[in-house]
Amino acid sequence: MAADGRRFALEVGSGTVAAVWTDAPGAGAVMVVGHGAGGGMDSPFLAGFSRGAAQLGLGTLRFTFPYMQRPGRRPPDRPEVLIAATWAAFTEAQRLAAGRAVLAGGKSLGGRMASMAAAEGMPAAGLVFLGYPLHPPGRPEKLRDGHLDDVQAPMLFLQGARDPFATPDLLEVVVKRLGPRAELVWIEGGDHSFKVAGERAEAAVVGARIAEPAARFARRVASGESQAR
Repeated sequence: MAADGRRFALEVGSGTVAAVWTDAPGAGAVMVVGHGAGGGMDSPFLAGFSRGAAQLGLGTLRFTFPYMQRPGRRPPDRPEVLIAATWAAFTEAQRLAAGRAVLAGGKSLGGRMASMAAAEGMPAAGLVFLGYPLHPPGRPEKLRDGHLDDVQAPMLFLQGARDPFATPDLLEVVVKRLGPRAELVWIEGGDHSFKVAGERAEAAVVGARIAEPAARFARRVASGESQAR
């Protein structure tokens, strides 16, 4: 399969959204990848993440939330719509995975919706958050963490140390509260897009680099380890 994967129309409710399936020979697990609020599934970061993941033995299914396909100003859909799209992508990934472990997650909004779907019962083998939006920038009192207590799958938080969407002390408290099923990996100097201050790496390169800890986590999950380390 080509590095950029196979594009197809994913059925979501009464319509369809665009999706990309990227697999690789010998891939031992699959990850459903939702995009961030302002960037679609074809953002250089997520495309780079998927290519890097495939090279490391992790297949991906990237998908588009419905609002991104509407013309004009496109605020995100209601949570129930976003969660339904995540469920649809996960169900399709299960079919394509053919028995392999299926994880879920994504960039910012996409990761949060995966966690909300998992809290409602979506049977993800694990969750990978590429910059979890714990709170709006400058509003640390508006935490978005309550539902995480209902997630039983192992979770990996990949977070830039300069990310304004997650005050480090607050995120560490959340991860500690979740116990051994949650793991936090800080990207030193990284912002919400994992760009490191003073570095000129392209977004696709940054995405491929972030795929490394995600693929390691997926291998542990696929091997039957039930808790993060």
